[in-house]
Amino acid sequence: MSDRIIMRVGESLVAGGPPGTAAEPEVAIGEMDGPMGTAFANLLGNQVVGHSRVLALLNTDVMVRPATICVSKVTVDDARYTNILMGTVQYATAMGVLDSVRSGDIPKEKANDLGIVVSVWLNPGIVDVKDLDHQILFDIHRKATAQAIHKAMKNEPSIDWLLENQDKVVHKYFEKGLKGEL
Repeated sequence: MSDRIIMRVGESLVAGGPPGTAAEPEVAIGEMDGPMGTAFANLLGNQVVGHSRVLALLNTDVMVRPATICVSKVTVDDARYTNILMGTVQYATAMGVLDSVRSGDIPKEKANDLGIVVSVWLNPGIVDVKDLDHQILFDIHRKATAQAIHKAMKNEPSIDWLLENQDKVVHKYFEKGLKGEL
């Protein structure tokens, strides 16, 4: 890995919990004095109705480093959804970022130089879950964030793996479509 991190991109899917708790973050990571800084500032300053962008926080007034912005993939129009997204999931994202620094995936000495954009997916059906287990939701989103960052920083999957497995991996929703399940 070179000293300069222009931009790295990664994703992760962590499922297996109760309905609505799966996490599928996509991340972009890079130096704030390059294209990532421009993208970060534009996202933070150019809010869009229904797709609020917020900094990843441990709690109000405690932002994580590297500076991280959470962007919802889902249109937010429900107060309960907003509270879950801007509470449990925002906190889980912040903890996943710090886990990535602690594990060495993000160099600690770069914590003030990098920015991270996390596209967050929270199932809209979460608002209908009566006894939502916030700890499980938190754990899944924290793990998914750290995995996405790990994959971004390690350039995973590698191009060699992709070429070797290109015809072995089938997108699950394409497969469902072929079976008439969609």
